[in-house]
Amino acid sequence: MIRTAVVIALIAVGVFFLIVGTVGLLRLPNVYNRMHATSKPTTLGTAAIFLAGFVAFGPGKEGLTSLLGIVFLFLTVPTGAHMIARSAERIGVPFLGSVTWPDESAVRSDRSDEDDD
Repeated sequence: MIRTAVVIALIAVGVFFLIVGTVGLLRLPNVYNRMHATSKPTTLGTAAIFLAGFVAFGPGKEGLTSLLGIVFLFLTVPTGAHMIARSAERIGVPFLGSVTWPDESAVRSDRSDEDDD
């Protein structure tokens, strides 16, 4: 009975985060915002659903598969989001408003200031 309630709660949390990520994908204005909206909530939502699978099936083969899914998810989603953001920046997709990427010369001068200390 408690196990079923925990599984239902985890699936509900997962579905909530997946819906939030989908709404963010559809509503936000540019690739950077959309990338953030899909990577963060969908990672949490999918991890919650995988965790529900672990609770439902226990520590056997199926439960281990759920835990491996969570590990794979946490290793690949941030990497993919980073690659999307860097690719968008390199092809010239602009930020909204006054947000900019740091200038390479500014980064170098900041590093040289640290070396002087």
